[in-house]
Amino acid sequence: MNAHTDHALPEGPLLAYYGDDFTGSTDVMEAFTLAGVPTVLFLQPPSAAWVQRFAHMRCIGLAGTSRGRSPAWMREHLPTAFAVLQAFGAPILQYKVCSTFDSSPEIGSIGQAIELGVAAMGGAWSPMVIGAPRLRRYQAFGNLFAAMGGTVHRLDRHPTMSRHPVTPMPEADLRQHLAKQTPRRLELIDLVTLHAGHGPEALAPLRDAAAPPVVLMDVVDDRTLAEAGRVIWEERGNGVFSASSSGLEYALVAHWRHSGALAGGAALARTQPAASMVAVSGSCSPVTAAQIAWAQNHGFATERLVVERLLDAQVAQAEVARVVTGAVQAVAAGRPPLIYSASGPDDPHVVQFPEAAMRAGVTVPQAHAMVGQALARCMQEVIAQTGVRRVAIAGGDSSGAVASALDITALTVHSQLVPGAPLCRAWSDTPAMDGLEIVLKGGQMGGEDFFGQALRGTAA
Repeated sequence: MNAHTDHALPEGPLLAYYGDDFTGSTDVMEAFTLAGVPTVLFLQPPSAAWVQRFAHMRCIGLAGTSRGRSPAWMREHLPTAFAVLQAFGAPILQYKVCSTFDSSPEIGSIGQAIELGVAAMGGAWSPMVIGAPRLRRYQAFGNLFAAMGGTVHRLDRHPTMSRHPVTPMPEADLRQHLAKQTPRRLELIDLVTLHAGHGPEALAPLRDAAAPPVVLMDVVDDRTLAEAGRVIWEERGNGVFSASSSGLEYALVAHWRHSGALAGGAALARTQPAASMVAVSGSCSPVTAAQIAWAQNHGFATERLVVERLLDAQVAQAEVARVVTGAVQAVAAGRPPLIYSASGPDDPHVVQFPEAAMRAGVTVPQAHAMVGQALARCMQEVIAQTGVRRVAIAGGDSSGAVASALDITALTVHSQLVPGAPLCRAWSDTPAMDGLEIVLKGGQMGGEDFFGQALRGTAA
């Protein structure tokens, strides 16, 4: 079985991960940093000098955009990314997925990523942890549940995920959902088994070095979280690949603490108020829509990008310039600008987006990319013209497009803000970007006053 029962953590990196979007990548950083496990997230493959600069880190991430990509794109790009991460020598290689399992056979295929990751890492099994109670995500008997507001919904009945514009979730049983993306054998260690402490015994007959199965692990509370972490860490063998949410990090930390391998967590600083801030959002989530509405009613200068104009090459530049001018004027007047392209799933601009793309003669993925590029240009211009030092980006795909355009090499966690979306410190060879404070927020993250928190901080 090749179990590891020594409770002391080995030297060097403990885990390396590829994030399928930028917001989820910072979520992993937060989970480990809170536990006192130093973590760095690279936004591009690092040079030898940058690797040396962060040589003390115990977890290394590489942010990506595969959540919005095709399986063909994954086959072209993920093997190189996995090889970069394997070079750090960590015993666990993770493909970090969203805790709402955003994926389909055509877009963001988690199954395709698993095939590539298992081929790269080997091992006799591939663990999967999606539940993360701190983020109010729960997996019970293979079914995924997620909270929205004060209510926990089965994912196929979730107000947002059941009708996601790109990867709607029609099935809450993750084995059924994943089976459409990979022919690999899918197994489950359920919460009853984990509560009883019988995880390793349940795993033993499932291991198969010739055809490693994916083994999902239920997580609903602290006990199942820690037991899942114990099974993965003790049964990692010579190395294991895991497609998991940040639930994997929370599970490992829970086990390491329980075993005495890890002391108490790091006390993250509270976020201080900023003199000014600029925010951009491409999120279609109703949670983000409520946050935009809050901002409109609390002093933010909101500027909507008209997406139909962004898809027209003749007027796209003028549309960006219009919005940038308004945002720069707002900063000069002491009002934080918020630039957005959508306001919830029922926004007519969202509902009619496929038709707008067709009229423009582009595919829907190409149209999404054009909106992301416009948001990135807005952010670049506002930073350049105002010198603002704190920025917020809402939406997984938007975060990837915007952050990638800012010439940032790496991020580390700066201070706490909201669960799953910490304030980060940017590292760059470009002086204007080095030290920038940045928060990347997934569509489902944060309360109604998120943008207010990002501006005024949590110190009070």
